[in-house]
Amino acid sequence: MNYLVSVLLLAISTALINNMVFHYFVGNCPFIGVSRRVDTAFGMGAAVTFVVTIAAALSWIMTYFVLAPGAPLTAAVLRLVRPGSTAVADLSILNYIVYIFVIAWAVQLVEMYVRKFFPPLYKSFGVFLPLITTNCVILFTCLEIMKHVPVAGAPVAEPWGLDRALIFAFFAGIGFLIAIVLMAGIREELEHCDVPAPLRGPGITMIIAGILALAFLGFTGMDTTLARRLAPKPPPASAETAARPAP
Repeated sequence: MNYLVSVLLLAISTALINNMVFHYFVGNCPFIGVSRRVDTAFGMGAAVTFVVTIAAALSWIMTYFVLAPGAPLTAAVLRLVRPGSTAVADLSILNYIVYIFVIAWAVQLVEMYVRKFFPPLYKSFGVFLPLITTNCVILFTCLEIMKHVPVAGAPVAEPWGLDRALIFAFFAGIGFLIAIVLMAGIREELEHCDVPAPLRGPGITMIIAGILALAFLGFTGMDTTLARRLAPKPPPASAETAARPAP
């Protein structure tokens, strides 16, 4: 039960409370550029969710087995090259490069799939589909997961297994999907509104983004309340124990 509660709190915290767009302010380029229509925004959010989940899984595996200090595969290769060596292999300096290559591969996979099966959606994405490679949400998620990968050389305070890393990445994408679809729905309605001329275009868009960020502040503390309500309650004291005087 404790595992299910912790997973639920991680999912809610990632998608709503610590939303990637409204809390960390990453992924603003596609958030503004592809939020003119709800269908296009939904497709972009789904693509980002898929890419960030795949990239996070591969990044966790690469970090745990190869890049982290004392990683098992790197340590095995080091023992083969230098038998009897007590040095700890550490390839963490390559994290950024490896993560970018992993993200680029996942984006290419999504681009080929969308181009073959959804040509209108592919055309509506335009340049923003290949630019998912540089979407800060994906790289930021991989770097956050890196902080929680259990390593032998430098133990972390709150280690995550692959399951928690996938949950964090998936709901990071869901949070981005919620944000971009909300913005697209509002921008579609703005076409029927009399917006003052100085605010048309980027001006009113940034104002709405700020208002949405303030609205998402309302979720602050929801994880603490849920944790308190879902925490296992202590068994009630029996009548004999309650009547026994304190020493």
